[in-house]
Amino acid sequence: MKVIETRLPGALILEPRVFGDARGFFYESYNKARWTEAGIDVDFVQSNVSRSARGVLRGLHYQWPNPQGKLVSVLEGEVYDVAVDIRRGSPTFGQSIGVMLTADNHRHFWIPEGFAHGFCVVSDFATFSYQCTALYDPQADAGIRWNDAALAIDWPISAPLLSEKDGKTPLLQDVPAERLPVFIA
Repeated sequence: MKVIETRLPGALILEPRVFGDARGFFYESYNKARWTEAGIDVDFVQSNVSRSARGVLRGLHYQWPNPQGKLVSVLEGEVYDVAVDIRRGSPTFGQSIGVMLTADNHRHFWIPEGFAHGFCVVSDFATFSYQCTALYDPQADAGIRWNDAALAIDWPISAPLLSEKDGKTPLLQDVPAERLPVFIA
C-alpha cells in the first residue's frame, strides 16, 4: 500500500496494491496491521454505502461531539471528495483538500476526526463506501455550507443537487465554537 500525505496533517490518500488480470482485479481494502503502520490505528464500528447520481453533492458533514474518522472509497463511478479541517486552534483550520476517488484508481481517503467531509459525483452515478470510527449520532450531526467562500473549495460542479438539510447548513464562521472540534497538538 502506498500512503500519500496531504497538506492537511492526518488526512491521507491510500493506494492499495491491485492485482489484476483478464478476469478482473483483487486488492486489500483494509488490513489493520498495515493501516496501523501508516499511522491509522483505529477501529471501525460502522460501514455505510451510498449511491448517487451525477451532480449530487453530499456534505460538508461532521459530528460533534462524538466525532467520526472516515475511510472512504468509490466502488463504482467517480467522485470529487473533500475534507476540511474544522478543529478550533488548528494551524490548518478552514483549509481543505480535494481528491478524485474512482472505481478505477482504487484510492481510499482517510479523513480523521475533527474534519468535515463531503463529495460530489462527476460520473453518471457513484457507489460510495464509508468506514466510520464512531456510530452515527443524530444529536451530534452537523454540517457547514458546501460553497462557503472562506473555504475556497474548487468543486468541479457549480449547481449541485443537494438534500434539503445540506442546503441549509451554516457558513463555518457562523458555527458556534462549542459545535466545533478542538485541535489537540
